[in-house]
Amino acid sequence: MHVLVVHNRYGSAQPSGENRVVDQEAALLREAGHRVELFERRSDDIAAMSLPAKAAVPLRVPWNPAVRRELAARLRADRPDVVHVHNVFPLLSPAVLAACADAGVPAVATLHNYTQVCPPGTLQRDGRPCTACVGRAPLPAVRHGCYRGSRLATVPLAVSLAANRRRWWSGVERFFCISAAQRDVLLRAGLPAGRLAVKHNFVPDPGACRTGAGEHVLYLGRLAEAKGVRLLMAAWDDLAAAGGVGVPLVVAGAGPLEREVAAWAAGRDDVRFAGLYDPDQCRRAVARAVAVVAPSTWLEAFGLVVVEAMAAGVPVVAAGHGAFAELVEDGVTGLLHRPGDAASLASGLRRITAEPDRNREMGEAARRRYEQGFSPAVGLERLLEGYRSAIAGRSGGADLAPPVGNGNAGPRRGTRAGGIGGSQ
Repeated sequence: MHVLVVHNRYGSAQPSGENRVVDQEAALLREAGHRVELFERRSDDIAAMSLPAKAAVPLRVPWNPAVRRELAARLRADRPDVVHVHNVFPLLSPAVLAACADAGVPAVATLHNYTQVCPPGTLQRDGRPCTACVGRAPLPAVRHGCYRGSRLATVPLAVSLAANRRRWWSGVERFFCISAAQRDVLLRAGLPAGRLAVKHNFVPDPGACRTGAGEHVLYLGRLAEAKGVRLLMAAWDDLAAAGGVGVPLVVAGAGPLEREVAAWAAGRDDVRFAGLYDPDQCRRAVARAVAVVAPSTWLEAFGLVVVEAMAAGVPVVAAGHGAFAELVEDGVTGLLHRPGDAASLASGLRRITAEPDRNREMGEAARRRYEQGFSPAVGLERLLEGYRSAIAGRSGGADLAPPVGNGNAGPRRGTRAGGIGGSQ
């Protein structure tokens, strides 16, 4: 099969699970003998642009005609079997779908977040779940400045969502939801079930599982409010005040809370701030963990770090909502805590570190769960199944779109919506 992958790469200064998923899927397909090519833009390139070019970036978020022309020409010349769209924000835009239609090449798209129903893609505002824009025009997002706390920065995303809804649903044969939890949210918003397929992200086998009891509790990811970093700090302080759990907390990552985390960890024996790890360092840190902690306060659409822990035979302590409740079997492959509750998180961390035999059993169960549902072999099968479905044109309902303006459930004709990506 000949596949063209379309992706706007997130900035390299902060870890991106989405970039990693794109790279791993491309490598998996190539290893299986398929031809994979890339059509990319990089957010890192914005820094080197001229001032006029930088000023024009927000104007091209809803629509970039130059990308449409370039991609259509590429598709006509190369004739891939299918185009796989990932993130299109901010440099590609939904114009990539028009290019696919121009060249007559079927498209599939992975929904890495919730930008089909929420401009910033998080379903969160002020640290709490928010569905104000779901099923209606995205004016609340603009009013509250939901993207980066800025009304001005939110406008391009809201305009793209409002202007391109119908184009997404007429231009994509199959959408890959990365969890059943994400699919359920989109279905409740009125998106047609026939185009939504659940395809969990896979994780490459790390090659070795944890041996021994582990050396630390590990937080690995973006240092941001939505990831539950402040919640974790509060829970760990409570544990420390009660005597600790016998192992240190390692915090690895980068993001807007990096300085706050570094200051909090400074001078402590029970916390180590490690900064941004490279992939090899990530694998080693996971394999040496007593547990991996994932305390996100927003509704994660997947949770790559949870599955990476499973692959290494390490249990997790995760927030009991969103995809985490689907990935983690509470008490079997890890523990779920009450979302946003520092005391509940502290209790889970105490339990998972205090019972070594139970911890080992959960780690072994987590590894089995990985092998059954998130291995490369399973990922390849589901990926190719979606491609074949798109190529055969079996999805149907190309002119159905989710409702806008009233929030009523159920698809209808003649409405508009937005694109994929946005949380950069």
